[in-house]
Amino acid sequence: MTKVRLGIAGVGGIATDRHIPAFRNFEQVEITHVYDINTERAMVVANQFQIPHVASSYEEMLDHIDAVVITTPNKFHAPLTIAALEKNISVMCEKPMATTQAEADAMVKAEEKSDGVLHIAYHYRFMKEAIAAKKIIDKGIIGEPLVVRVKAMRRRKVPGWGVFTNKELQGGGALIDYGCHLLDLAMWLTGNQKPVEVSAQTYNSLSRMPNPVNEWGVFNPETFEVDDHVTAFIRFENNVTMLFETSWAANVESDEEHISISGTKGGLNVFEMKVNQADDTLMTTLNIDYIQIDHPFQHLQAENFISAITDGTPLRVQSTEAKDVSSVIEAIYLSAQKQQAIRIEGE
Repeated sequence: MTKVRLGIAGVGGIATDRHIPAFRNFEQVEITHVYDINTERAMVVANQFQIPHVASSYEEMLDHIDAVVITTPNKFHAPLTIAALEKNISVMCEKPMATTQAEADAMVKAEEKSDGVLHIAYHYRFMKEAIAAKKIIDKGIIGEPLVVRVKAMRRRKVPGWGVFTNKELQGGGALIDYGCHLLDLAMWLTGNQKPVEVSAQTYNSLSRMPNPVNEWGVFNPETFEVDDHVTAFIRFENNVTMLFETSWAANVESDEEHISISGTKGGLNVFEMKVNQADDTLMTTLNIDYIQIDHPFQHLQAENFISAITDGTPLRVQSTEAKDVSSVIEAIYLSAQKQQAIRIEGE
């Protein structure tokens, strides 16, 4: 059996805690190379996971692999992805797809010209709740979606490591790092309706206060320049609307992940899953007690990517869908900056 030669670009925690262990479970994959601008760190990781080669440059690594997992800061997602696709190398790129809509467009165009495939690692689509919710929706149980409510809330969890609070490298904060996951999942569950308009506000008051309380390490409030709390109202085609909120830091009671979808026949809560319906004289709530799944999300995500390369299996996250998520993110930031609603022009 010819194995897929896999390279890892960026060897931070997301690579060592999730992607490398996940891909090591597949016999048809051999992780042959790692690359990081911190060569010493790359050598430590290569030794830890018995990866034979530490590349001296990204370009060198591309000459020896069939696929690459990109886990670098967001600023580098687009150029590294495009460089790989131009060599017909398949790419799994960490979320968000890119820091701008223009970059996301360029990535999609590069995939269209390539023999490689492009998967954006929106891993919430592979969670058991997402898989079950998709089945319920696809069966028509809630009918056509009307109103979607999304919360991706952390009370005091600003990442105090890496470059998460660096606007130049990341492009943003809570929205582009965390909220994007539930935004993507909600858009996927409701049929990837095209976004048409966004009205939003961003905040970072709490994280700029002296001596901030924070569960996830230490950061400097004087240099904090990204969003820690975001709200948005998003309109999609077919009159679907979304109420969206995300935070790293907010004065709320507790962390919360919530997606609820109100449709023409019923409603669905995705986490702590429930189906709500009304018929004649009855209103009913169906609690989903157990969701059976064979593997955790990181295994399913890696499996989908490898199957797309070896067998032509459709990717669960299409690059065009991830591009639409990026268009909403960019519109949210622009709406907050201009203090007005932003239209999203269709293709």
